[in-house]
Amino acid sequence: MLNIHLSRRNLLQVGAISTLGLSLESVLRAEQSSSKATKAKQRANSVVLIFLGGGLSHHDSFDLKPDAPEEIRGKYKPIDSSLAGVKIGELLPLTAKLMHKVSLIRSGAHNNDHHETATNWVLSGRLGSAFGDYPAIGAVVAHEFGFSGKLPPYVSIPKNPSFTWELGKSAFLGGRYESFRAGDPNASDYKVQDVTPAEVLTERRIERRVKLLDAVDGLARKIENNDQIQTYDEFRQRASQMILSGEARKAFAIEEESDRLRDRYGRNTFGQSCLLARRLVQSGVRFVTINYGGWDHHGKIFEGLDRKLPELDKGYSALISDLTERGLLKDTLVLMMGEFGRTPKINKDAGRDHWGPAASLLFAGAGTKEGFVLGATDKHGAYTTKRPVAPADVAYTVFDSLGLDPRKMLTTPDGRPIEILDQGELIHELF
Repeated sequence: MLNIHLSRRNLLQVGAISTLGLSLESVLRAEQSSSKATKAKQRANSVVLIFLGGGLSHHDSFDLKPDAPEEIRGKYKPIDSSLAGVKIGELLPLTAKLMHKVSLIRSGAHNNDHHETATNWVLSGRLGSAFGDYPAIGAVVAHEFGFSGKLPPYVSIPKNPSFTWELGKSAFLGGRYESFRAGDPNASDYKVQDVTPAEVLTERRIERRVKLLDAVDGLARKIENNDQIQTYDEFRQRASQMILSGEARKAFAIEEESDRLRDRYGRNTFGQSCLLARRLVQSGVRFVTINYGGWDHHGKIFEGLDRKLPELDKGYSALISDLTERGLLKDTLVLMMGEFGRTPKINKDAGRDHWGPAASLLFAGAGTKEGFVLGATDKHGAYTTKRPVAPADVAYTVFDSLGLDPRKMLTTPDGRPIEILDQGELIHELF
């Protein structure tokens, strides 16, 4: 038997306007049913979340323990930073020069060492199953702010985090609040799916394809009685406007940046993702997740960090500096974190394993203190000894910065009320 839904999905990909398939349709739908965000306490217009999937080793980056035994301290030496008395790892020299611009939290803490569960926890602020019972912060932001102009409110670069499956999704809020996946901006032929015409078409060919799409949609409506189909025309029209206006294409047109600036960020996926994130918040996107994975170093950790820390250093420092120079950092909250830290002791495979009790994370912009350190860990970097910060606290602080009420009640599809966050408090020391 013909699968109409699948056939319709395939036909949506036949070109031009019809290239705007279900992924863009879902984000376009955010405008219709979103509630309005309160701006009474709003400090940030946008958020950039740099997610270090796999778990950054705090021992080798922002919380070195040079006096610990060799099997704990590792090989990297601490270097002075622009913040008096604060040292960070030697492979982060550019970041060291701007530590006076950021807030460093050395006491991120929870009790879960499982990738999927911990990732969904830190990305949502609520502890659930590994399959994501609660919507990610970005999805809630999309739900509360809705669609403004012709850009999606929630974008992930290159895509949402994943290990064995995609994480940090919209959960019970539904597909309309999923992130718009931007793809790899470092690709030589980078084109954004769903906002770039596949080919140059004549008016006659566009008309024929629209008629074909109408026919398929008409058939689908007869057999699928749901709101996604009933209001599809409206969102397809907006999708068409997105292409024709060029607003979205311009926001994603990273090739318009100078070679010098692109080099400054780093000619790699992370560096160019940071640059694209700056373009997007400059164009009004509310929430951008930069997914920079590959930090799960169970073996040969120093070989891995020798490659990855310089990329992180270059991309992150360029983003903070560029936002500052353009006057955007005051209205943009930049948060960098992973799902957990790494074990104090180096294992038999010259790696560090998962470690929930301690991690480092950085905040910058949107009224957060500059040149500030919060929390501490013990002499081996194993446990927090001062001001533990939980995932719910981080999420609460992000929502509060955007002027959203973290205790607001949302409604599940079956009519059940549920709080955005059931725990957590503002990290008030940051402000």
